[in-house]
Amino acid sequence: MRTLIRNATCVLPDETRPASVLIEDAKILAIEPPETAAVDEVIDASGLHLIPGVIDDQVHFRDPGLTHKEDLHTGSLACAKGGVTTFLEMPNTNPTTTSVEALHNKLALAAGKAVVNFGFYIGATCENVAELQAAQRTPGIKIFIGSSTGNMLVDEQTALERIFAETTLPVCAHCEDETTVRANFKRIEESTGFTSYRDHSSVRDHAAARIATARAIGLAKKHGHRFHVLHMSTADEIELLADHAGLITAEVCPHHLFFNVDDYERLGSLVQMNPSIKTKADNEALFAAFVANRIQVIATDHAPHTRDEKDVPYPKSPSGLPAVENSLALMLDQVDKGHCTLERVVAAMCDAPARVWDIVGKGRIAEGYDADLTLVDLNLTQTIRNEDQLTKCGWSPWHGTSLTGWPVRTIVMGQTVFADGQVRADVRGSEVRFDHSLGGYWNS
Repeated sequence: MRTLIRNATCVLPDETRPASVLIEDAKILAIEPPETAAVDEVIDASGLHLIPGVIDDQVHFRDPGLTHKEDLHTGSLACAKGGVTTFLEMPNTNPTTTSVEALHNKLALAAGKAVVNFGFYIGATCENVAELQAAQRTPGIKIFIGSSTGNMLVDEQTALERIFAETTLPVCAHCEDETTVRANFKRIEESTGFTSYRDHSSVRDHAAARIATARAIGLAKKHGHRFHVLHMSTADEIELLADHAGLITAEVCPHHLFFNVDDYERLGSLVQMNPSIKTKADNEALFAAFVANRIQVIATDHAPHTRDEKDVPYPKSPSGLPAVENSLALMLDQVDKGHCTLERVVAAMCDAPARVWDIVGKGRIAEGYDADLTLVDLNLTQTIRNEDQLTKCGWSPWHGTSLTGWPVRTIVMGQTVFADGQVRADVRGSEVRFDHSLGGYWNS
């Protein structure tokens, strides 16, 4: 099957220009193929931009164990609608993905459910170094240096040292210092008590993020181990990324770019996240670091809960929000506002995640790469509405927000999975391939 995408403005690795792209089955066969090339289908993309499919390297699709919130099928439908062609999912499901067997079980589950491409991290515990050493078919190791599911809290120095010293897979971490969080919680509980959702940002404060991020980066440098800082939330952490020695990369999420403590009054627990949202000054510093490529990746940390769960008083309300179907549009709207370039968005949401995690054949529009592609209309204005969300939880903290710039067609391994406002639920994505000999972001 050959498909020609014609008349699009293409964001290529080195330039943005009008070009035609020829797909054969699951691969990009040619950029600017000869006019005589035989094709089975022509997609007229006049007025649209063609970008590589978005790779979201941090999602929680709750499958298995908590599928009343989300599952691999509904989460992947939301991906397709949002222009995301590949997701990498976190290990704090039930049961947790902390063994090779559990990893393989999840891969098999996704093969029958996911309409886009998929990969899964293996999670660290204080006792599973042997499993981490044996794991393949994974982007890397996830450490929770802060509260998590079951036995996945790893904040003992000896255990952290073993993981960084005795494993070879890339490591990423949720960085919030557990000692600081617990001390803040106790102090507020014993003084004023909890009076609003805003208390969450006092419990999980700047110090909790800074201390844990500094600790993990120190371990990475000490042991020469590749390390990716997940969901940075503070300006304080940005300076810690300097002198990375080719080892350290980082990411930021839309909620840490666009929400701050002033939004609790309006949105309450809908913006309760771990790490917590911080201040407007943190928003601005993180966005500037993204624009300057000091933060390389934008991902969502898509973590849905039902509205009934979210609507209970703090501190019993759970942390997490859905974002995967709106993240690209949120960033394209920033392009429309002149706050960043389309090329910078593509670099952070498509190319950089592939390079950080050694993903084979994805993240760029180039001959021989996988035909994971997203057509976007930079002039299309639409409003996010809860009733339109495909995520199973059925809500968005951006409900009522109008954005300019939206994905209009999503192509996964050569197959159109989203077009004309509809997702094809019968398409199945593919397991992502990793080649960790590629050496990561700084060596790609």
